[in-house]
Amino acid sequence: MSGLPRGRDTAGLMRGGLGMLSLSALAVGLWALFLPRSFHGDFPFPGRGWVSALGPYNGHLVVDVGAMYLALGVLLMAAAISLGGELVRVSLVAWLVFAVPHFVYHAATLHHYPLLVDKVGNVVSLGLVVLLPLILLFLDGSRRASEKRVDDGIQRR
Repeated sequence: MSGLPRGRDTAGLMRGGLGMLSLSALAVGLWALFLPRSFHGDFPFPGRGWVSALGPYNGHLVVDVGAMYLALGVLLMAAAISLGGELVRVSLVAWLVFAVPHFVYHAATLHHYPLLVDKVGNVVSLGLVVLLPLILLFLDGSRRASEKRVDDGIQRR
């Protein structure tokens, strides 16, 4: 276990990882909420059309998805700023409740994309936003275990 980051290193990794998740969620959310037609036709960037490949435009659905991304982004940002233990864990679990089924759905519907780059891009980008919170939850558990050992040592003295 000596290879795991400790103290400030773990806090920095937690803050950075939560911040990355938050910023990606906020960017997607702002785009989908305020420019739903553009999001439907151009996500992840012009010419790719990952959302439009899956069906016709539904403005209500795209706006709702944008609002959901914004809500999760705000939650993750609050966790990144505070690094409060419960808030960090709840925000990461809430993100995973969304991200895991999202990943599974898209991994099962890759046939909609004619280009390999789009298939790989989907799996990699959606896989990373599942893997990162799992790593952060592991680091958080390691950090809490380390803090508990320190607390127990102080109490024994």
